[in-house]
Amino acid sequence: MHVGLASGFAFQGGPHGSDDQFIRNEVENLILADELGYDSVWITEHHFSDYSMSNDPLQLLTYIAGRTRHVKLGTQCIIVPWHNPARLAEKIVNLDILSGGRAILGFGGGLAPHEFAGLGVDQNDSRALYNDTLDVVIRALETGVLEGEGAYGSIPRSELRPRPIKSFAGRKFCGSLSGSSMYAAARHGFGNMVLMLPQRGAETPPDQYREVWQEVHGAGSEPPPPMVSGNFYIHEDGAYAEEQGRKYLAATMRAAVKNYSLDRPGAFAKVTGYEHYEKMMLHSEAEIDAYCEKFGQNAVTGTPQQILDRMWELKEIYNPQGFFPHLHFGGMPNDDAVRAIHLFAEKVMPEVKSWEAEQSIDERFMEAAE
Repeated sequence: MHVGLASGFAFQGGPHGSDDQFIRNEVENLILADELGYDSVWITEHHFSDYSMSNDPLQLLTYIAGRTRHVKLGTQCIIVPWHNPARLAEKIVNLDILSGGRAILGFGGGLAPHEFAGLGVDQNDSRALYNDTLDVVIRALETGVLEGEGAYGSIPRSELRPRPIKSFAGRKFCGSLSGSSMYAAARHGFGNMVLMLPQRGAETPPDQYREVWQEVHGAGSEPPPPMVSGNFYIHEDGAYAEEQGRKYLAATMRAAVKNYSLDRPGAFAKVTGYEHYEKMMLHSEAEIDAYCEKFGQNAVTGTPQQILDRMWELKEIYNPQGFFPHLHFGGMPNDDAVRAIHLFAEKVMPEVKSWEAEQSIDERFMEAAE
């Protein structure tokens, strides 16, 4: 079983000092993950707020590639509509070359209106940009040739130089599976990234992606097993872990509500393809408090053994090819994150790595290298 480490670069008002020190600490945490034996590290993309100060995951991962030797390098996620297709394909190829073929691709569609506005992208075009850009980029990464016409404009036939070094088959994932994005993900053979975990004992949500996959690929076909993330708080004191984990995950959601304008009724009412987010609006501070407190219960918390027990339950639910938990979130102090990264590596990771996975992303890396 593959075991990685996710980072949201989530400052979120925590006691981290300056922005630059926070970024340096977070990057060093991911380099530490390589030293401790994690199989991968993952970086998200956000702009213009401390919800997540990670504005260029491919650049950060390319730097980390030069400081590490073994850990695979994942994007969770590149927000496709914010990128020129040619520049995106080129940066992905650079990362893969300079890391020796260690890149893992995760793509998303974006949601926050202020991020679209700050980047000069009309959010009404987001769905078309997502689908059209992925069509060009994924084809280019496999063939070495850029060419297409779509919402991004027109790209004449152009050769990628430097060329891709190997196929990305088996190392492509999608983290925003809703609406038309599911069909684009299925078309390109993406696996799913499970980013939001159900509460313990809650009914598992239906696997809509599997249904879409079978529409695209035929009845009886199966999508790649997912990669499972989530927010984990590990401590030798289980009660303390539960208290802290719920607190920090509630803080994460509070920051998310603000970042995604879910406290601004009407923000999505006239945005093409996003109208359904109006149903998620929170209309008062009391409503936000209650929602965030409830969401905090989704944290995976406890002693190392309690974490292992919950991860086994998640294995039975999702049959994943790997896990990549967030251990630093909600504005927690960096020292707490470093302690958790060490404790998880020492007391949890060896057992999880020994579990059998029906399909392994690590095996696909070996196939691609042949």
